[in-house]
Amino acid sequence: MAKENNPNSNPKKFRISPWWIYGGLIVFFLILNWASGSTKLEEGGKITTSKFLPLLEKNYVDKVIIYNRSEAEIFLNKAGLADPANKKVTKDLFDNENTGPHYVIEDVGDTKSFQEKLEKAMAEGKLKDFDYKAKSDWSGILIGLLPILLIVAIWLIIMRRMSSGGGAGGGGQIFNIGKSKAKLFDEKTDVKITFKDVAGLEGAKEEVQEIVEFLKNPEKYTNLGGKIPKGALLVGPPGTGKTLLAKAVAGEAKVPFFSLSGSDFVEMFVGVGASRVRDLFKQAKEKSPAIIFIDEIDAVGRARGKNNMSGSNDERENTLNQLLTEMDGFGTNTNVIVLAATNRADVLDKALMRAGRFDRQIYVDLPDIRERKEIFEVHLAPLKKAEGLDTDFLAKQTPGFSGADIANVCNEAALIAARYDKKAVDKQDFLDAVDRIIGGLEKKNKIITPEEKRAIAIHEAGHATISWMLEHAAPLIKVTIVPRGQSLGAAWYLPEERQIVRTDQMLDEMCATMGGRAAEKVTFDRISTGALSDLEKVTKQARAMVTIYGLNEKLGNITYYDSSGQSEYNFGKPYSEDTAKVIDKEISDLIEGQYQRAIKILEENKDKLNQLADILIEKEVIFKDDLETIFGKRAFGEAVEEVFEE
Repeated sequence: MAKENNPNSNPKKFRISPWWIYGGLIVFFLILNWASGSTKLEEGGKITTSKFLPLLEKNYVDKVIIYNRSEAEIFLNKAGLADPANKKVTKDLFDNENTGPHYVIEDVGDTKSFQEKLEKAMAEGKLKDFDYKAKSDWSGILIGLLPILLIVAIWLIIMRRMSSGGGAGGGGQIFNIGKSKAKLFDEKTDVKITFKDVAGLEGAKEEVQEIVEFLKNPEKYTNLGGKIPKGALLVGPPGTGKTLLAKAVAGEAKVPFFSLSGSDFVEMFVGVGASRVRDLFKQAKEKSPAIIFIDEIDAVGRARGKNNMSGSNDERENTLNQLLTEMDGFGTNTNVIVLAATNRADVLDKALMRAGRFDRQIYVDLPDIRERKEIFEVHLAPLKKAEGLDTDFLAKQTPGFSGADIANVCNEAALIAARYDKKAVDKQDFLDAVDRIIGGLEKKNKIITPEEKRAIAIHEAGHATISWMLEHAAPLIKVTIVPRGQSLGAAWYLPEERQIVRTDQMLDEMCATMGGRAAEKVTFDRISTGALSDLEKVTKQARAMVTIYGLNEKLGNITYYDSSGQSEYNFGKPYSEDTAKVIDKEISDLIEGQYQRAIKILEENKDKLNQLADILIEKEVIFKDDLETIFGKRAFGEAVEEVFEE
């Protein structure tokens, strides 16, 4: 009953598509052209004056009508229709009796001579009547206008498509193409997210809490002479919850929330972006206090004059100029706060970043272990999970994961549990989900020869051995030689979450990374292409030590890192050719030094390396227990709990 009485539950109305109208008009004009051209006559209905005169002499013609003194229509009498020679014109196109005209003369030639012959025939009683009439060729006029009408119709369709979905009050019409595309979330109905729905991000929530207080009670601050901030920029890696945090601000403040992407301003037409910016701030001011949230603002806020391919009249720059004016120009908007999000703050224009526009930059970092636990608890709520599932355990297994990654882990775990017809999602499902996301899908059917399998096992055992022997290398959790994704084998570590990294820690990590290739060298006295990803990783680490962090004695305390991001537009390097040679040599020396160190460690433990590889070939997967059985307890006071079970 409730559904029947609901005024909004109307049945779908029949809608006429504009294409039907355009198609109907075209068919109408084609039929009109065909019908007017045929004049209800079959082939043979058009004759000349020379063929008309014999009909007139035989007394077959009833009457003649002459149009515009050039075209004549011939109507036959009963005697003429009875003649078999005129059988073709007795029926019309639809096989009905033809009431006339039966013949048409398109050009009578000499009008005076033709008239004299008609008058003579009337006088002799061979013609009943003839008459002159004016004829308006409407079909010809309409057919002449048909191409113009088609062009106008096609133009209207194209412009309608280009401006469809054109934002507030747009209705998809061409005249609303300059309207803002922002989606309005009404504070009374739409915005339901609060800070309770945002797990983790404690520091960022504290920063934006003051913005909420400004919007709820502005007099508290303005009475003391303070000004409401114009904007806040949320900066951080993808998936850390910047958009969610902005929605929570709107939900807490209970104010209208305009949400759009930076790319919504950019259009192929000059001036449209600036027009949309003006319209957006106009709408926000009318509903003030309000929040404008611009996601991925780097699409429109990139530094001006840095794009060498653009001309002086760049549409994106015009849009940015209008945005700068609206945020802090002469027409200052009151009680309108702009929130923006980006993961590329280094490329934004300096004028956009200054105080008075974006007064605050809030860094939304990857969650730590405590925050990851809170995020897991949020995403685990809708799942049917096994009893006693330890969220602390899950948080430890996902270092470096963002909020979006954790949501993906929970969803993947539920899919894996459903794949095996389980009634609840348990601990092993989450471990498999982490493996699936980090390493890729298992490829157990991949064809690998015994020789290749041995080489892969030795390579992975080399990583495991070096990481177990070195103090600062990340403790190993699990090793597998089952192919995953693009890799033939994989090793899982539980890295320590450090805030700063020292030289000896980086060198130990590099040595562990080179352990795979070093194991191949020690065992087979030859190397393979299997260490590509290891070489890529260790080269990046060595280059960072030399050119970014100033951890090289030869170069000293110097860095070539540019935090402004402007170095990507420079054609030259910030150092000389001689320095470039030194950098290359130091990077090579660092990598080769750790490679030789790994070889030395493995030669001292060659028996244990081969023993570990044999277990790996037999079981395909080994865990921390297997390493402790071969090497004994780790001698560096490791406090990592046993988190995988065989």
